[in-house]
Amino acid sequence: MGEADALGTYRGRRDFDRTAEPSGRGPEGGAAGPRFVVQIHDASTLHFDFRLQVGDVLRSWSVPKGPSADPGDKRLAVPTEDHPLDYEEFEGVIPAGEYGGGTVIVWDRGTYEPLSHDRKGRPVDFAESLDKGHARFRLRGAKLRGEWALTRFRGEEAWLLVRAGGGPARGGAGTPDPRRARSVRSGRTLAGVAAEAS
Repeated sequence: MGEADALGTYRGRRDFDRTAEPSGRGPEGGAAGPRFVVQIHDASTLHFDFRLQVGDVLRSWSVPKGPSADPGDKRLAVPTEDHPLDYEEFEGVIPAGEYGGGTVIVWDRGTYEPLSHDRKGRPVDFAESLDKGHARFRLRGAKLRGEWALTRFRGEEAWLLVRAGGGPARGGAGTPDPRRARSVRSGRTLAGVAAEAS
């Protein structure tokens, strides 16, 4: 699937004359390696958006309770439309009346290492592992580090995001209070971004 096709749903839901969200038609930046970003989004419901670069897009999931560094926490992750790579930098207020209207901050970002493999231990293409419903990866972010897994429920369009692998998770267990959390990009809270936009 080409990038234009992959971002058709994303672009069709937005009026880029009204929102500052990237259209995906700009430069992709020079970041090396596959990227990830976790954004906090205060829309109709407050949630976290978890995004992994797969090819030319950010595959995206809405995680209502946010990622947890506690391996015992299984977090629901609902797939959303693919986003353009430059969405990794987006922080601001999506206008009321626009799809996803509300405030967005970049809570964490960094690179990831695909760890998916077959039963014989051979590496599996990451996009293929997602298509099959289970992918394992190592995050290298400012806040999230270590091994994680995304697993699709059988026959449902819902996934679980779980801290996997051994060793302690950096930053402690649990999820931060999204209203008090600060952006790794700007140091601002949701309230700070909203206040600057008004």
